[in-house]
Amino acid sequence: MAAKDTKGEMTLRLSRTLPFRRDRVFKAWTDPEELAHWFNPTPEHELRIIRYDLRAGGSYALDIKAPTGILYRLTGTYREVKRPEKLVYTWRMEEGYPDKDETLVTVEFHERGEATEVVLTHEKFPHRKMQEDHAQGWNACFDRLTGYLQGAERG
Repeated sequence: MAAKDTKGEMTLRLSRTLPFRRDRVFKAWTDPEELAHWFNPTPEHELRIIRYDLRAGGSYALDIKAPTGILYRLTGTYREVKRPEKLVYTWRMEEGYPDKDETLVTVEFHERGEATEVVLTHEKFPHRKMQEDHAQGWNACFDRLTGYLQGAERG
């Protein structure tokens, strides 16, 4: 097991440029009906939105059921919602994951012509294993978001 960083300052930063306009990407990230289509690591995972109050001070709760039957409960509070530019929210896995530490997610949406660069910063990981697990999960979500937007555009 990785040593715990008592400062809680481990940070994950990912960036993806998606060939869609910023308002479209922001909507896919913030509309509960759209979120349900891509915000899980695989198509076999099931997402259920328990609570979704998208405003500064509002909270969310999501259940993600893995194909193995494990239920992950994700909760947090929105600290900043700046349409269509930025989201800042806390993140805690209350069930299904061994670490219950609260972390912080910042998602920035930058216009790049007709495309959007999404910069995700997930910080305050207590140890490297948690950071690595989340890197894998976020990369899978980015892949699914891209596929979802491509399908929605065709559809």
